[in-house]
Formats: sequence, structure tokens, C-alpha cells
Amino acid sequence: LAWFSRPAAAEEEEEQQGADGAAAEDEADKAEAEIIRLLKRAKLSIMKDEPEEAELILHDALRLAYQTDNKKAITYTYDLMANLAFIRGQLENAEQLFKATMSYLLGGGMKQEDNAIIEISLKLASIYAAQNRQEFAIAGYEFCISTLEEKIEREKELAEDIMSVEEKANTHLLLGMCLDACARYLLFSKQPSQAQRMYEKALQISEEIQGERHPQTIVLMSDLATTLDAQGRFDEAYIYMQRASDLARQINHPELHMVLSNLAAVLMHRERYTQAKEIYQEALKQAKLKKDEISVQHIREELAELSKKSRPLTNSVKL
Repeated sequence: LAWFSRPAAAEEEEEQQGADGAAAEDEADKAEAEIIRLLKRAKLSIMKDEPEEAELILHDALRLAYQTDNKKAITYTYDLMANLAFIRGQLENAEQLFKATMSYLLGGGMKQEDNAIIEISLKLASIYAAQNRQEFAIAGYEFCISTLEEKIEREKELAEDIMSVEEKANTHLLLGMCLDACARYLLFSKQPSQAQRMYEKALQISEEIQGERHPQTIVLMSDLATTLDAQGRFDEAYIYMQRASDLARQINHPELHMVLSNLAAVLMHRERYTQAKEIYQEALKQAKLKKDEISVQHIREELAELSKKSRPLTNSVKL
């Protein structure tokens, strides 16, 4: 039985290695706890609209994550830094940070069709759109949409124990977000008919998953009406916009003033000037309550334009 026994020196060495390993693990746990604390502080600074402070904290978190080779922390910190740069309008910086995040995720074995990769790809497409890099923007949106559509088609027959209903719904909603973002860019690029098709798909998804009275569904309904209005299809636009405004009033939608403003614009294009004026005035009142100065200014400009359009009609009636 001699081969069962071990020299005392070997046992002591193993005990020392075990102690060293435990100490190293304890240090790693402490470092991870500190990274989490820093990330929470950074998020709080972002919420308090203190972007410079948040950026400094995130750099501290990233430094510590690299020192401890905590790949999950590195990836998560890069993602937060990218989102911070994005909301600050630092688009080139955001692009590089999002690409770094994606590289770490893919390097860790994540698939290209994973929702996390699609979300980053969508943000990159939005950056290209903001930079007027049309070819890159369209390619990015198309990648997101086609990848998700193929993924949904493959996963729709999967049993619930393999993929939950919630997971499937989240993928559908992400597709809706991609369609919405692409539609907005197409409308901005003066391609309303293509934008219309995207909005129709996005609206269908939102109605099926979230319901007709959900705030996002109402916004999509209003946006679809705007694309029809841009094509001169005023009667069709009015049907969608009237429904959107009715629902927005029912739920006291946070963007009610914008929906009403869009409805008034459609009424103006249909030459229903009296109705348009009433709705614009209601929209103006709501915008003031929301303290939305940009919308207040826009609605006042629209009322001035409406006044010019309706004046000749008023004069001709007097004659």
C-alpha cells in the first residue's frame, strides 16, 4: 500500500497551493464586487445626467476588469461606455466601443443571430444613419431584420421547454424595433412607400405581442399614418391617425400632444381646416402641460401655416 502514502513535503506543498488558490479566488471576488459597485455608480451618474462623471467611473471599472481578466465585466463595461457615448452624440467613439463589445461577445462564443448581437448591430446601423452613411445604414438594418426573420421562422415550432414563450416574444419585439428604426430612416430619406411596409410589419408585431392600447403600438399607428400622409394618401392616413389619437386619449399617452399634432396635419392636408385648428390647439395645450418646448414651437408654426391656408377660403366665403 506504499503508493497510497505521500511524502510530507508534497502534502505541505499542496496545502500551500490550496491556500494560494483560495486567496487568489478571494481577491477575484473582491475585484468583481468592486467592479459591480463602480458600474452601479456609473449607471446612477447617467440617470442623474452626469455623463462626465459616469465616463470616469466606467474607465476605472474597465481598468479593474482588465487587471483581473474578467471578460464578462470587460464586455459589459464596453457596452455601457458605448451607450453613454451614443446618447452624448459621440458617434465615432460609440461605433468603436460597440464594435469592441461585439468582438468580445463573438469571441466568447456568442452566435451572430443572438439578440444581444442584433441589438448592437441595430445601434451601429443607427449611428451610420445619423452620419448619413446610407449604404452602411441600410445594410445594417437589413442584416438585423433578415437575421431575426430567419431566426423566428426556425424557432416558431420549438417546444416551450426548449424556448419559452417570453423568449420568442422578446425576439419578435426586437424585430419590431428594427423595422421601426429602418422605417424612420427610410421616411427621413424620402422613401415613404418602403417605410410604410416596414411600419405595417412593426405595427402587426406590436399589436400581437403588446396589444392595441400599448403606448408603442399607438406610436407605430401614428407613424404609419405619417408615411401614408407623405404619399398623398390622406384618407387612409386619417383612418389610422384618428384611431391612434382615440387610443392615446383613452390611456393618457405620454406623447398625446405629438399624436394630436400629426392628426391635425392630416386634417390640414385633407383641407379640413376648422377641425385641424381645433386639434392643433388641443395639441398645443397638451405640449405646454408636458413642458415640451420643441413641440410647442412646431405646433405654433403649423398653426401659422394653417392660418395662411385657410385665409383665402375665408375671404372667398365673405365675398
